[in-house]
Amino acid sequence: MGQPLLGSEIVIQIGILVHDIDKTSQDYATFFGVEKPPVGMTGVYEDAKTTYMGEPSKARTKQAFFDVGPNIQIELLEPDHEPSTWRHDLDTKGEGVHHIAFKVKGMKQNIALCEGAGMKLLQTGEWATGRYAYMDATPSLKTIIELLEFDNG
Repeated sequence: MGQPLLGSEIVIQIGILVHDIDKTSQDYATFFGVEKPPVGMTGVYEDAKTTYMGEPSKARTKQAFFDVGPNIQIELLEPDHEPSTWRHDLDTKGEGVHHIAFKVKGMKQNIALCEGAGMKLLQTGEWATGRYAYMDATPSLKTIIELLEFDNG
């Protein structure tokens, strides 16, 4: 057996696209028996530097997070109508699982590794303490893979 492509096989997040984040986050909160988490919004382009299919995008999404174990989150996503992988997949596939996320170190190197494995870079973005990249792994893994890199480790 070889090494995992990303240097880790630990899933840290499952992203789910929804049409109504307020209702769905309340449904998840009831299911888990927890308080409904706050709904946040990703940053504006000037902060997030979002790109979709290699082009700048003003796309933003509402987000709600549920910690469901020591290493994993469920992220609910309700995108705006700007071009993004979120909007594209919600419009074409409907609600449901969008991505599986892995924590990585060395974003550019990991993007290159994924591209070398036949995965296309769909979208990238940043926040104050990290960055993300969505890789289209649907031909082989049947889902999008998200690479998450945090500045604090």
